[in-house]
Order: sequence, then structure tokens, then C-alpha cells
Amino acid sequence: MDTELISTARLDLVPLSAAHAEEMATVLSSPALHTFTGGEPLSPDALRTRYERLVAGSSVPSVTWCNWVLRLRSESCLVGTVQATVTEAGSVADIAWVVGVPWQERGLASEAARGLASWLARKPSVHTIAAYIHPRHGASAAVATAAGLTPSEQSQDDEIRWQRPTHP
Repeated sequence: MDTELISTARLDLVPLSAAHAEEMATVLSSPALHTFTGGEPLSPDALRTRYERLVAGSSVPSVTWCNWVLRLRSESCLVGTVQATVTEAGSVADIAWVVGVPWQERGLASEAARGLASWLARKPSVHTIAAYIHPRHGASAAVATAAGLTPSEQSQDDEIRWQRPTHP
């Protein structure tokens, strides 16, 4: 499954490249973005290395990594990322999103997640879209809801699995 440009009302979801690392290091520089996920902001060089690894793809043939940066057209800048890890077994797309602190509370993560979910729903091999969300992360729960996901009884690493079928 190849990533392609996805456009929403305000955003272009641009397929990730290592060239995005410099600008994205600034976008993702706030330690607050790691409150629920752990870790710390990466330097431009470390982020470039990570992006090179992501663009190269998974070493597991049945797993596809799809990654985009979010370009806010009105400001002509990158503001975050979305990603989908698609597994052939079970045809599940696990999605995630992050928007830099200066651009939060504008509905951009919800818009991007809806755009990504819509794109995934058009893929015949994807039957379920899922996201793992910390139970105290209300903003991510709101994004998942906006993308049509609902909480399930499943959890992993203290996070609740939210999901939706793509073909009801």
C-alpha cells in the first residue's frame, strides 16, 4: 500500500520523507507531546534517521508503514504527523496522530485523522481502523471519536483500543 497525498479542508497530508526532519524537529519539540507516550523530543539528525527508517518500510513483509506530515495550507508550514501501520493478517490499520503544541485546539488532529480514516476505508484490504489511547488523554479520545472510532474492551500497555470497521 503506497502513501499518496491526501487533502482535507485545511490540510495536505504529505507522504513522509527524510527532508521533513528539520522542520518537524521544531514542530515536535515540546516535551508536552510525550506526556502519554513517553520519550522526549528528537534532534533534527535523530528525527532524520527515524524518518529514513520509516520511509524504508517495515522489515516484516505482512506489515506496511504509511506515514504523512501535515501541511497547514493557510500558513504553509508543517504542523504534525499521522501514520497507519497496516497488517495483512486481520486487515487492521492502527493509526496515530500528533499535532505540535502551537497548532493544537484548532481541530487539525481531528481533521487529519478523519482524512486518514477515509483514505484507509477506501482500501479494500483494510477492514478495521484502530488506535490505542491512554484513558486520561481526552484530546486523543476526541480525535478518535471524530474519526468514527469507539472504545473497545481491549487494551494494550495501559491504553484502550478504539476501533471501527471500514465496511459495515
